[in-house]
Amino acid sequence: MPNILLTRIDNRLIHGQVATQWNSFVGSNLLLVANDDVASNPQRQALMDMAAPTGVATRYFSLQKTIDIISKAVDRQLIFIICEKPQDVLRLVEGGVPIKKVNIGNMHMSEGKRQVATVIAVDDDDVAAFKKLKELGVELEIQRVPTTAVEPLDKLFK
Repeated sequence: MPNILLTRIDNRLIHGQVATQWNSFVGSNLLLVANDDVASNPQRQALMDMAAPTGVATRYFSLQKTIDIISKAVDRQLIFIICEKPQDVLRLVEGGVPIKKVNIGNMHMSEGKRQVATVIAVDDDDVAAFKKLKELGVELEIQRVPTTAVEPLDKLFK
């Protein structure tokens, strides 16, 4: 069983908050970005590597590769999974990745989305993915950084 400490939805993936505050808070030694686009984009990977904390490994896997390989993780790997959107987390969970809790951290406003929390904008597809994750028993929480209060989850479903 992989040692997944936290899974976070953050459309910025690896950046300052993830690298410093969240990684320090959970104590991971592996940042795993599960994202089809980034998995095949060495330039984006290089930029994120620059933001990653010293001594913390990074991996950039497609969603399918994450599903295929996560069971091979060893106990000493303390894994922090970062995904761009709820649909990606849902695909991982439905593919057998044992994600128990998802921190919803940053989903930028864009065309067709509505602001529902401090830094969370969703559309109907996002809401459907969150509902399905809840049905599958995944705990959801909205929290920007570890030092801020968890926001009420019902905001997601309005």
